Amino acid sequence: MTDHLYYTDSFLYEFEAKVVDVIGSTEAEPRPSVVLDRTAFYPTSGGQVFDTGWISPDDRSDQKARVVEVTETDDGTVRHFLSDAAWVEGGLRVHGAVDANRRRDHMQQHSGQHVLSAAFVHLFNLQTVSFHMGEDYCSIDLDTKALSREQVEAAEQLANEVVLENRPVNIRFVTQEESRSLGLRKLPPANRGELRLIEVPEFDLSACGGTHVRSTGQIGCILLRKTEKVRQGTRVEFVCGQRAVRTARQDYSSLAEAASLYSAQLWDLPQAIRKTQDEARMARRVREQLEEELAEQVALRMLAETPVVNGRKVVVKIYDDRDLSFIKLLGQKLTRLETGVIALLAAMRVQPAVVFVQSQGQPFDMGAFMKQALAKLGGRGGGSKDMAQGGPQQLGELPSVLEQLADKIRNA
Repeated sequence: MTDHLYYTDSFLYEFEAKVVDVIGSTEAEPRPSVVLDRTAFYPTSGGQVFDTGWISPDDRSDQKARVVEVTETDDGTVRHFLSDAAWVEGGLRVHGAVDANRRRDHMQQHSGQHVLSAAFVHLFNLQTVSFHMGEDYCSIDLDTKALSREQVEAAEQLANEVVLENRPVNIRFVTQEESRSLGLRKLPPANRGELRLIEVPEFDLSACGGTHVRSTGQIGCILLRKTEKVRQGTRVEFVCGQRAVRTARQDYSSLAEAASLYSAQLWDLPQAIRKTQDEARMARRVREQLEEELAEQVALRMLAETPVVNGRKVVVKIYDDRDLSFIKLLGQKLTRLETGVIALLAAMRVQPAVVFVQSQGQPFDMGAFMKQALAKLGGRGGGSKDMAQGGPQQLGELPSVLEQLADKIRNA
């Protein structure tokens, strides 16, 4: 078992250790790894992601190996995955250096999570069932089906008040039996031995093996960004400290740019967007109405110009400047305005498409015809007896395939 130095000092960034084991690369795990007798590198655990950094023969050596990931086995052994372990051997004394910026960020996020989870308990008795720390944001899942905006804002305010009070963040170790009478926010599994507790006096007490700040003021601000429903409750996305500052700056820059595009003040942006959406919906309704009127006029002209052959009118048309929605609408108009119509239509705009449609009561199978056509043209498609559509690939053969099919229908 590795001696976990970060348990007692989360601000320990450099340390000396001895190599206990070197695990070479395999087909299943191409990255070599080493086991040290003691380490300050935090492994992925409890929702917190791993530390990175370097291992070298001594603190002045240029022969450094990058620590790219850290994991922990069930027996407490910590594995350090390295970019290069060619020079590492068992028994070697090494110097470890944790990436301090990454560690500080993780401490802010994890301590912030403890304060935020406690805030939801204090205000609404909502328990946190899981915690996730990502590269860009963190999240907690709360045991509730719904969360109002007022609840989110209240929890955020209380959490930041605790930050501003700069309360100490204490670490202590107790037995499993002792923990039962201490009022922990969440009891750990009963099979644990000695427990490491993280305490924010008179606000939160939790069992946790992660790295944490020394006082809540070091968390910096806590910013809640969004909520969403998930399988086990409601997920709350948040960021803390310097990450919150970066996120707020990015959000502000994006909003400011959007506001400039609308020639609006930042606070007027929602109203400007709603106005644009209303105008877009109105324009879409007008466009759809005009397209329907156009399709009907085109259908009337086509029917007037198409001769009757064997009691039917077969319409064949390929459009270079129309899309699938128009030819579907045109096909519907053609086959509803008269009873004996079969339309074979194609559109080349945006995405090549073909539509086969017949008036109700006609004896042909448009779905079968579509399969025959696409067998020659490539692509996928299908449909019912009276209407089918597809996306052809061999466009050079499209005119001849449609004409051959039209002749087959005329002569049936």
